[in-house]
Amino acid sequence: MGIVNDVKDTLSKAVFNPSSLMSGRGGLHMAQIVLCLVTFVLGMFRGGSSHTYWIYAVFTWAFCPAMTLFITIIEMFGLDIILNMFCMDWGDFTTGMAMSSSLMTISVAITYANFYACLKCLYGWIVSVFAFLCGLLYILEVVKDKFLDKKKGSYLAALPGFFKVLEAFVSCMIFISLTGYRDKPALILCVVAYIIPFPILPVIIATNIFKKLKNCLPFNLDRFVFIFLVISVVLYIFTAIMWPIFTFRHNPRPSDCPPSFCIWAIQFMVAFFTYVNLILFTVDLVFTLLGICGFKRT
Repeated sequence: MGIVNDVKDTLSKAVFNPSSLMSGRGGLHMAQIVLCLVTFVLGMFRGGSSHTYWIYAVFTWAFCPAMTLFITIIEMFGLDIILNMFCMDWGDFTTGMAMSSSLMTISVAITYANFYACLKCLYGWIVSVFAFLCGLLYILEVVKDKFLDKKKGSYLAALPGFFKVLEAFVSCMIFISLTGYRDKPALILCVVAYIIPFPILPVIIATNIFKKLKNCLPFNLDRFVFIFLVISVVLYIFTAIMWPIFTFRHNPRPSDCPPSFCIWAIQFMVAFFTYVNLILFTVDLVFTLLGICGFKRT
């Protein structure tokens, strides 16, 4: 009966609360949604291309406000109380999403300004300014959650989960930068190595967010994560060696190679992000082995 009473008490608290929109958190969410949608419309009005950086920008300006709207609706109807009781740490999820959205919007602002802003491109600068403002609003939410409200994340907003988010984010940056590999078998192997860990990362993140799901698994998730990290480190060591050799050997940077429209520069970005992810996976593995900074020792 005690459990039933707890459930009834929790359900009684889940009521429609439009006043949440008038709070500082609600106002920040509304500003994020409006500014991202304005940036999306401005970007679409300017027009783009089939380039992967453009597709990534449009996706970010649609995905981030959609997730913010979802969080706002859940909290406005008080459903976060139910989710918090039955399946997930809602505060951890929302702070983690703010951190992820900060990464996405700031990276989009930088890449958009790099590709579409120039001395004579006034409209490109306008979109870039709005894009940076979007990123600033999400950073403000992270600062508010972590430093002002002092929220302590259980996974996604803590180091173990945020490392997984960073690894997935850097993997996405690698994928949208991949070019010039189709006729080179060694580079195709590198692409396969990039692909193997990527789909497993969101599964690990989702399983740790949904606590009930994690408890139902027929195997030890922490041990699985350890094996995954070992394999990922090996794969990224392979790509960190092979990609630069078969991309830049006998292929120096051209004298006329602007960062925005030069295949060599974009291929260099793949190499750079490869080393970044190798460092992230290695630190993740070491911290897991040592069991420090919130990482579970296996």
